[in-house]
Amino acid sequence: MTTERRTPTVTYYTATTLDGFLADQNDSLDWLLRQDQDKRGPQNYDDFIEKIGAIVMGSTTYAWILAHLERTGEPWFYSQPSWVMSTRDLPRFPGADIRFAAGSVADVYADLRAAAGESGIWVIGGGDLAGQFADAGLLDEVIVSIAPVTLGAGRPLLPRRLDLRLVETAASGAFVTARFDVVGPLQEDRAPTGD
Repeated sequence: MTTERRTPTVTYYTATTLDGFLADQNDSLDWLLRQDQDKRGPQNYDDFIEKIGAIVMGSTTYAWILAHLERTGEPWFYSQPSWVMSTRDLPRFPGADIRFAAGSVADVYADLRAAAGESGIWVIGGGDLAGQFADAGLLDEVIVSIAPVTLGAGRPLLPRRLDLRLVETAASGAFVTARFDVVGPLQEDRAPTGD
């Protein structure tokens, strides 16, 4: 069962290890940052971000970004309004359009949609946040770059039981990229319809 696409599309765009982890057990992305990337290749970041009007992330992702920016001295990465789903008291990055929210992603969706307009909504991560969007029936697609690395443990890519439909694959630098439409809960888990 696939529903018609909403406007804007909600996309989980991320990278993962071959064994399905976003970060190691210490939330390190060193495995990712050392990979050869084709900046103009299929499903590349620059083309993707041009179509995004609003961003949402979890508190661990936001904390990682803050630590990275503090360490490197780089400016805030995004021009789009960015929501951070958190109950934690986190600092606001100076000059960035950061909006903190707690509770259900369904409650925040209307604000994300209004901010995005006709552009897309990017669920940066983590995997559980993307799963919350899937649970609410609000996740439309998953775009993932798979690195030639295994970690054995860490932060899982998407800790939910979902059926996805493969739309496209390609090689891009060291990565295999794939784009999937979200079909819904795993067919085996769906309640009978009572026909």
